[in-house]
Amino acid sequence: MDDKLQIQPGTAQETLIIPLYARKKCGDKFPELYADPAATEICNRLDYDFSELNKKYDTTFYEFGALEGAMRQLDMMYEINDYLRNHPNASIVCLGCGLDLDSRRCGNQQNKIFNVDFPDVIAMREELAGTNPRETNIVSDLTDLSWMDQVDARNGAVFYAAGVFHYLKKENVKAIVLKMTELFPGCRLVFDTVGTLGYKLMMRVILKKHGMNNFGNLFYTNNSVKDLSSWSDKISVSSKGYMLGYYDMKLPSIKGIHRLLANIGDNIIHMQIVKIELLY
Repeated sequence: MDDKLQIQPGTAQETLIIPLYARKKCGDKFPELYADPAATEICNRLDYDFSELNKKYDTTFYEFGALEGAMRQLDMMYEINDYLRNHPNASIVCLGCGLDLDSRRCGNQQNKIFNVDFPDVIAMREELAGTNPRETNIVSDLTDLSWMDQVDARNGAVFYAAGVFHYLKKENVKAIVLKMTELFPGCRLVFDTVGTLGYKLMMRVILKKHGMNNFGNLFYTNNSVKDLSSWSDKISVSSKGYMLGYYDMKLPSIKGIHRLLANIGDNIIHMQIVKIELLY
């Protein structure tokens, strides 16, 4: 149809819709666990050949990948809503937002939302997801810390980064955290990470695709509480397993192989959700 947005293979747009499609497929396959109506709606508006992806997501490996992405979103939403229970008027800040619309489903529907990403990403987001009166889209590289000046945290704020910090250098993540301790005491930062083995297994192909071959300087941690707590005495760090730390996944639609892979992910690959409370 003429009103559909055409997505060309190998473009930046394609890299944004693949995780979106994974969330849609997870909702199709595991509806009692996760649903993302916005992902389904956006995918239906795209002129893109999903046939190859459909074939892949019928395999156990890709099926688990879709489940993995959905669990990360569920974990993030849990931590966002947990913070908002005690800070009902706080802002929600999505770092490296892409086409992540889960912030719209959190809180009391009155919370201000701030989305931070590169210009082309924000442009595509606005085209596909529209704008929302309570949202502010900030065009910025996360490593340019001036984006923080645009965030309204007068009533508190919960920041989250889903699948983003893997692409940043350790010193960049540290700089973000330290700047937040100055500007946002009483706020919360949530993000996901993996350990050394997980990083090599899960990220090598993706990073090489983007021309990033120096793995040593990029952010990962085998012990987030120990490694990150040393950054500042103004943070309190905790973590949970990415796959099983929040939900036990004991549903009929989730196969034994999925739970086995989830255990491997949390305990061997060190897939973690990290929560940093920014102290006064």
